[in-house]
Formats: sequence, structure tokens, C-alpha cells
Amino acid sequence: MPSLAHLNQLDRPAFAAALGHLFEHSPWVAETAWPERPFRDAAHLHSALCAAMRAAPMDKQLALIRAHPDLAGRLAQQNRLTAESTREQASAGLDRLSDDALAVFQTNNAAYLARFGFPFIICARLNNRATILAAMQARLNHSLEAEFATALDEIEKIAQLRLNDLLQAN
Repeated sequence: MPSLAHLNQLDRPAFAAALGHLFEHSPWVAETAWPERPFRDAAHLHSALCAAMRAAPMDKQLALIRAHPDLAGRLAQQNRLTAESTREQASAGLDRLSDDALAVFQTNNAAYLARFGFPFIICARLNNRATILAAMQARLNHSLEAEFATALDEIEKIAQLRLNDLLQAN
């Protein structure tokens, strides 16, 4: 695993490849932040990555949001999540749902997607099944604008934890 010093030395494609997983299937975030090198510390790197995400056009942000899988959804059931998403969903117990609990999650996922046009996003590692389900149900009452902003906020949290994992593996 790369150190911050190593990341600062990488060319743009290698940097994007090393950090592309921080933002689900969206290496463009790292690629966009690359010119901000050298990064003083992990907080500076995370800040630059988030600034790149926030500065992107809305359609690119929407594509990033839509790149995230449903929680306990079809991809999880088919074991087709990224390694990071698999670990994150498991940390919240979403890999151990009863059939009834799984049906509740899938119903809420479908209702959320139908209302907003993108999947429900929450930092699973900072939550558990009960808090995730409660948030899903509560957030169905929010406006599209509020949910779009919340999704980006949650993506920042996810990226922070993934970055911490990457840098602590050294």
C-alpha cells in the first residue's frame, strides 16, 4: 500500500489508479485532485479530493452518486460489490439480514430510487442496520436537493474512511 510520500510522487494515471477506489468507480475525482500535490497530510489530500468532487458539474456528481450500489441490494446478493463496499456493508451487518429484513431494505431501496433517481447513500461503517433503515425511511421525506447534498456528504465520509484504511496499511 502506498504512503502519502509515494502518492505525491505518482504521475496522474498512477495516482488515479491508486486512489480511484476511494470514490466508487470514479477515478476522475483523484485525477482531478492530482495537480494539488504535494499533499501535506491525509487531511489535505482528503480535502483536495472532496473539493474536486464538489467542483465537478452536477451531471458528473450524479454519475458518482449512481455508481454506488444499493445497500443489501442485487449486487450484494450476487457478490458483485467492490471489495470496499462488501466490507462496509458487512460492517453494518447488511450481509447477515433475514429474508424479511432483506425484503424491507429492498423495498426501501426501490422507493428511494423511484423518488430521487439515485441510490440511497449512507456511510455504512458509521451506522448499523437499524440506523440505516431509520435514515432511509426519514430521508424519503426530504427534497431532491437535500438528498443530493446528503449523498455527497456521505460519499465524503466513505472516502475519508477508505483513505484512512489505505494509508494505515503501511
